Amino acid sequence: MESFNDVFSQVCDYCKDKISSIGYNLWIQVIKPISFDGDTALLFVKSDFQKKIITEKYMDLLLKAFEHVLGFPIKIEINYDDDSYNTSQSSNDYLYDNPTDNINFINSSDNYNIAGEYEYTFSTFIVGPSNKFAHAASLAVAANPSGAYNPLFIYGDSGLGKTHLLYAICNEISINYKDKNIIYVKGEEFTNELIDAIGKESTKLFHDKYRCADILLVDDIQFIGGKESTQEEFFHTFNELYQAGKQIVLTSDRPPKEIKTLEDRLRTRFEWGLLADIQPPDFETRIAIIRRKAELLAIPIPDEVAEYLANRLKTNIRQLEGVVKKLKAYKLLAGTPPSIAIAQSAIKDILSDNQPVSVTIDRVISEVAKTYGVSSSDIRSPKRSSNISTARQVAIYVVREILSIPMTSIGEQFGGRDHSTIVYALQQVEKNMKNNAKYKETIQDIIKNIRDI
Repeated sequence: MESFNDVFSQVCDYCKDKISSIGYNLWIQVIKPISFDGDTALLFVKSDFQKKIITEKYMDLLLKAFEHVLGFPIKIEINYDDDSYNTSQSSNDYLYDNPTDNINFINSSDNYNIAGEYEYTFSTFIVGPSNKFAHAASLAVAANPSGAYNPLFIYGDSGLGKTHLLYAICNEISINYKDKNIIYVKGEEFTNELIDAIGKESTKLFHDKYRCADILLVDDIQFIGGKESTQEEFFHTFNELYQAGKQIVLTSDRPPKEIKTLEDRLRTRFEWGLLADIQPPDFETRIAIIRRKAELLAIPIPDEVAEYLANRLKTNIRQLEGVVKKLKAYKLLAGTPPSIAIAQSAIKDILSDNQPVSVTIDRVISEVAKTYGVSSSDIRSPKRSSNISTARQVAIYVVREILSIPMTSIGEQFGGRDHSTIVYALQQVEKNMKNNAKYKETIQDIIKNIRDI
C-alpha cells in the first residue's frame, strides 16, 4: 500500500460485500478519502445531505470496514463541500516518505470488539504454561455450566487474557446452549447501572435483569470493592444465582484475599469455587501470540522482528497484539514491511510508559537491597552470606527482567562476575519462584515498585 487512497479502496471493497449495489453506488462510492493521522480518517462528500445520510445509515459499516483493513478501530470525520476543503485535493498528497516521522499512532490495543476481526474464542487463545490452568478451567465451565467450578474466579494483571477467556466462555455456551441467558458486565458498569436504577427508582428491573441470568460473567470485579450499596446488591445477586445452580464467572487483577476493600462475606463466596491465576507469558508463548496475531491480520513478520518484540514486551498481551496492528498499519499506509527499525518505532511509546528513564541498574539494586535488609555495596561485593547471596541473585534476575541487557554486561555491574555465574543466578531464582509462592510474590512486588516509579 502506498497511501491512504489504497487503504480506502480496501474499505470500499469491504462495504461493497455488505450492502446492495444501489446503496454502495449512492452512498459509499461518492466518498473521497482525504487524510489519516493514525487515529482519525478524514473523508469528504459533496453535500450536507450526503453527510447526514452516511453518518446516520453507514457510519457503523465504515467503522467496521476500517477496523477490518487496518486491524484496529479508528474515528471517522466527514466534511462536505465548503471553503475549508477542496475536492481536487488528492489523497496521494498523504504519501509517507518516512512512516516513523509522519504517522502519529496511538496505542489502540485496549479497544476490543467481540464481533470484530480478532474473535475472542478458545481457538484464538494462545495457551502456555502461564495460563494453561485458567484456560482449562474456562473450557470446563463452557462445556458444563454450573458444574464443579462455580464460581470460577480468574485473576491476573491487566492485558493477560482474562477478558478473552470470559468472551470465549460466552461464545462457547451460546453455541452449545442456545437457550441460556448469558450476561456479561464489567464491575464498574454494574455499579453505574445500580446507581442509575436507584436514581430512577427502577431497582426491580435491575434485580430482574441480573437475577434471571443463567450465566453471569463479571469482568474486573475488584471495582465493586469499597462500594457498600454495590456490594450489598451483588451479595444478594450472587446468593440467588448460586442457590439456583446458575454459573458465575468473575475476573480480577488480584485474588479475593488481596481485594482489601471487599467485604468478608463476598470474599468468602468468591473462594467457594475455583481460583485460577494467569501470569505473564513466557518467551515462547509471546512469540506464538505475535505470530498468531500476524497470521490473523495477514501480515508476515520476520523471525528477528518477532523475537525483538517478544524480548521487550513481556507483561502484556494487549501490547503485543497492539504492536502487530501498528506494523500492519505502517505496511498499509507507507508500504514499509516490518523490520527491527519499524518495530522500535512502534513500541517506543509503550516502553516509555512501562520503563521510565529513571530505571537503572543502581535503582534496581537499591530496591532489592532495601527489601532484603542489606546494602547495595553488599550486593555488588564478593560476600557470600545466605541473605546477601539471595539478594544478589534476585537483583540479577530483576535487572535482566526489566532492562533486558546482555548477561555479560550484568556480570560487569555485579563485581565482574562471569557469564556462567549470571546464568546460574537466573536459574536459581526461576526455580525458587516455582517452588516458593512467597518468594515469587516478593520479586513481583519489587518489579512492580520499580516500574511504578
